[in-house]
Amino acid sequence: MRAAGTALLAALDPAARDRAVHPFDDEAARRWLEYRPRPRPGACLAELDIAGRKAAHRLLATALSPSAYAQAMAIIALEEVLDRAEGWQRGRHSGDYWVAVFGDPVRDDRWAWRLEGHHLSVSMTVVDDQVSPAPIFFGANPAAVRYAGRPVSRPLGPEEDLAHALLDALGPAERAAAIIADEAPADIISATRGRVDGQLEPLGVPANRLGPTGRALLDQVVALYLDRLSPELAIREARRLGGGQLHFAWAGPTHPGQRHYYRVQGDDLLIEYDNTTEDGNHAHTVLRRPASDFGADVLAAHHQTHPHPY
Repeated sequence: MRAAGTALLAALDPAARDRAVHPFDDEAARRWLEYRPRPRPGACLAELDIAGRKAAHRLLATALSPSAYAQAMAIIALEEVLDRAEGWQRGRHSGDYWVAVFGDPVRDDRWAWRLEGHHLSVSMTVVDDQVSPAPIFFGANPAAVRYAGRPVSRPLGPEEDLAHALLDALGPAERAAAIIADEAPADIISATRGRVDGQLEPLGVPANRLGPTGRALLDQVVALYLDRLSPELAIREARRLGGGQLHFAWAGPTHPGQRHYYRVQGDDLLIEYDNTTEDGNHAHTVLRRPASDFGADVLAAHHQTHPHPY
């Protein structure tokens, strides 16, 4: 990751580098999460040359598994599909993604980076060569493009289907505890907040109340989101969460094709999924570490051994 960050900065011309690089201690810019189509800190990929864009993609690939990288590329490509569906009125563009680097990956013991645009936000913080991964937001609009009832494009299909399978596996009492509302919220609850304080209420059904099938499917949902990360990071995150209590909550109709929402919470874990339109075809998903987002965990450990004067 450090090598890829260094290569990115070397590939940018001076003007693009000035837009991309920010001080690590610029909290407002570094703790930024925005999945709506608007400008943001960093250098826009549309304004980079081929070498710069390729370097940004290579940096992104250091954080994501091959399957998640494919999801991210499909999400980016959907900008052109959505622009056509909207009659080319909003000028959406698959180049409207920004890369930002905080600090200097060549010499600093604390640095971070983010690649972000409409429906995609991946933030990584590196402290003493320990990577703290989150938040990671993936969205899709349209969530599914179909031909004769068959999916042509459905980048977040596993996130939807596995949660439906989990809900279907619950018994009456478990389902009653899991369903927290008859209507889905308008968006993920954590939204674009730089910090999520505490767990979201109500928690839903605890994992220790689920039967074997339900518990196995809940574990698969968590694994699906952790497996957005590169294998090394995903293994470490799974170990970090091992043994903690999980809760599953659902809101909205229980059959596909309508607005629905679910979340999974655990010790320093928040997963949210929301299908935000009446036809159930606009999905938002996020993986967060509420106590550790944007490197809070590795920064706390660093400051214990490397006091800073500020």
